[in-house]
Amino acid sequence: MKTRRGTPEFSISFLDVICCGFGAVILLLMITKTVQPQILERSTIVADGRVADLTEQLFEIRGETTVLNRDLKAKQEQISEYRERIAILQGALASTRSRYDSLETTRNSNSIIEQELAIARQQLSEEEKRLLGVNSQRKNQLIGGIPVDSEYIIFIIDTSGSMFSYAWDRMLIEMEATLNIYPEVKGIQVLNDMGNYLFSRYRGQWIPDTPARRSLILRNLTNWNVFSNSSPVEGITAAVRTFYDPKKKMSIYVFGDEFTGESIRSVVETVDRLNAQNFGGERRVRIHGVGFPVQFIRPPELQVTGVRFATLMRELTYKNGGTFVGLNNFRP
Repeated sequence: MKTRRGTPEFSISFLDVICCGFGAVILLLMITKTVQPQILERSTIVADGRVADLTEQLFEIRGETTVLNRDLKAKQEQISEYRERIAILQGALASTRSRYDSLETTRNSNSIIEQELAIARQQLSEEEKRLLGVNSQRKNQLIGGIPVDSEYIIFIIDTSGSMFSYAWDRMLIEMEATLNIYPEVKGIQVLNDMGNYLFSRYRGQWIPDTPARRSLILRNLTNWNVFSNSSPVEGITAAVRTFYDPKKKMSIYVFGDEFTGESIRSVVETVDRLNAQNFGGERRVRIHGVGFPVQFIRPPELQVTGVRFATLMRELTYKNGGTFVGLNNFRP
């Protein structure tokens, strides 16, 4: 008799159901997925690039800030300098206004003095007519337009290389001619434009006027080539300060070819202070000038110093009762 096997706990149909369920789950997962790995990776790259751009912009902004701060500091320093200049100019303006007020006061005083002098001159003129007669005439002491009423004469000679090399022979001729228009004077002196004496033993003294000494002056001048800066202000200053005497009529003759100083105005103002006017409106010393056209053999752009000498001497001679003679040739 056959025995029958028992029924198993799990049958083939149960396994089929389980497999179908897993397959359904996998199918659902595949249908419902929305984000791919590639998209996540690409978003990360874009974010890194944006961060790099922003970092670069930050460095650029910092660099521009540094430049702007440096420019701001420079502008602040420039403003500080401008403020200092403004303060200096304001001080100069205040000083100028003070000088102007002082000059106005002096001018008013001078106006009163001039009126009194005019009255005094009129009275003297009437007294002169009474003493000398109505038909009397004053002696005209002019030779070639140059006043020759001085009793003492000083020569200030430019001893620079240009004068000594090119115009020295002509200078000696003009020197002798000038001495000849003064047949007799009480004293002579010769300096160069730096204030150096031709005869050191006569420093601060007058050279007595004799024919022998005139010849000696011309002879010693022949080889007199000492240092010169081609500016007559030092010689004029030394002459006026050393030899001025209100009781003596004195003339200065300046021989030169160029002026290399910085300012014509400063020279004129310096001489004005030294050679001040007296109560009669006359200067202490007459100043004459003779210009030698040495610089005009050079190109036009290099003739400036010659023109400046002529300008300076015209102004000095005009203000100081003298005459300026400009020669047309520096050769004998």
